Amino acid sequence: MSERAESHHQHRDVTGGWLRPSVFGAMDGLVSNFALIAGVAGGTGDTKVIALAGVAGLAAGAFSMAGGEYVSVASQRELALAEIAVERRELEHNPDAERQELADDFVRKGVEPALAAEVARQISANPDRALQVHARNEFGVDPRDLPSPRLAAVSSFLSFGVGAALPLVPYLMGVTELTVSAVVSCVALFGAGALVSTVTARSWWYSGLRQLVVGVVAAGLTFALGHLIGGTGL
Repeated sequence: MSERAESHHQHRDVTGGWLRPSVFGAMDGLVSNFALIAGVAGGTGDTKVIALAGVAGLAAGAFSMAGGEYVSVASQRELALAEIAVERRELEHNPDAERQELADDFVRKGVEPALAAEVARQISANPDRALQVHARNEFGVDPRDLPSPRLAAVSSFLSFGVGAALPLVPYLMGVTELTVSAVVSCVALFGAGALVSTVTARSWWYSGLRQLVVGVVAAGLTFALGHLIGGTGL
């Protein structure tokens, strides 16, 4: 029992600014460009047109993802900074009320009132530490660990580009059949889904199959639409 009590463990970073945009960017790039290429291939057999559409989809999607992530994360960061500034002013002008607020929060979490008051007093003695604790308790933000818009944008751009390139590469290498691109995309979809399982609680086969089904359905529907439009001569 003593050995088990003394054991330590580490958690993975679940709040970092790189994981979500990287995963989302790669999946989105792979699915969207696979679907785009399938849709164009369903409407025309011209491989140059298909490849051009794939390149355009890669470039447009990567820049769009990067710009969207930058603005989104920058707005989130600015909102957090504004709320942190409000909390800092309150700590400066109403320290007693803020200390009591912190003590009441500890009481709600099960700490005895006397001990909660003492803990709140000790935390409030350090302004930076008090701000950090209040920010975490009140709006779930650590002032020292805010998300980076640049990191999110770069992660999205690179991951989307990698994902979007996979269904396009066969055409750039001279392949003229959609089947080759589809096989590459399906393998990549399953592999990407399985890879995500290493940072989640899902099994590798469940994550892989889920991503594969999503990508195949999207590409199949887009191919059918392209074939329908191409067949009508529109």
